[in-house]
Amino acid sequence: MKAISYSRYGSADVMEYGERPDPKVGPDTVLVKVRAASVNPVDWKAREGYLQSGLEAVFPVIPGWDVSGVVVQPGVAVDEFAVGDEVIGYVREDFLSRGTFAEYVAAPVRTLARKPLSLSFEEAAGLPLTGLTAYQVLHRTLKIRSGETVLVHAAAGGVGSMAVQLARHAGCRVIGTAGPHNHDHVRQLGAEPVEYGEGLTDRLRALAPEGIDAAFDTVGGDALRASADTLGPDGRLVSIADAEVFSYGGKYAFVRPDATDLAHLAELAEQGIVRVHVDRVFPLELAADAYRLNEEGRTRGKIIVAVEWGTESSLSGD
Repeated sequence: MKAISYSRYGSADVMEYGERPDPKVGPDTVLVKVRAASVNPVDWKAREGYLQSGLEAVFPVIPGWDVSGVVVQPGVAVDEFAVGDEVIGYVREDFLSRGTFAEYVAAPVRTLARKPLSLSFEEAAGLPLTGLTAYQVLHRTLKIRSGETVLVHAAAGGVGSMAVQLARHAGCRVIGTAGPHNHDHVRQLGAEPVEYGEGLTDRLRALAPEGIDAAFDTVGGDALRASADTLGPDGRLVSIADAEVFSYGGKYAFVRPDATDLAHLAELAEQGIVRVHVDRVFPLELAADAYRLNEEGRTRGKIIVAVEWGTESSLSGD
């Protein structure tokens, strides 16, 4: 099969497009014909080697954890999915090697859910990691409640935009940090936009003089400090970007594959409660350019890599 891979840590320049061995289908895995995958900041941080202390790389590594596609072969012990089912997945193992930036991926059943019919494959590929991250942080860790004031950083980004929509659906007031060019977009999502940067603490205090009830940090650094400084008396703080959160009495979160959570998110997407905004779509062979764009940190929503199918591979099942 064709895939993107890298054989050493480094910049996007180490990524190569070419042939890789076809995936093996285990008893509780599903062979998925990939239609689209999405780029996440954690992907390039892993490629740069920033996560190697806790996430081993087995080179060559095919990157990517998000996927949308079609089942072409269920494992012998799988009865949840059949050939032809459209699925989405957060396909993360406990090491880096067999990712989703490929024509096919063997995905454990525990990582999959049915694709929302109302979403395109490109939109659906942007839902798993960002949606699960936002959902698990808000409902499992921060335990938000209706009527609370929730602060979401980088509210126009992939995780941030999902968090805004989910918090609004839960009945919360949402304040979202974003650059001025994204303020209208953040308002459309349902949050009150506030510019990040110098003076953020004062701006947050003006918007929420009684304090923030739940702060969701996706940036770290100054944003994390401003969050801690503006919490209310019983405020909670979670970061997915900066372990310094512990020094402020907060918690660190890392998204986990969860088929039940993912199915719930798919249902919310089907109902139109959460939407996925696709910023750009790249073909698989240009995935390195998709990563370079993501590393600039200025995109709105998701960057997607699509697999264009012409002549079918022997694995296609067609």
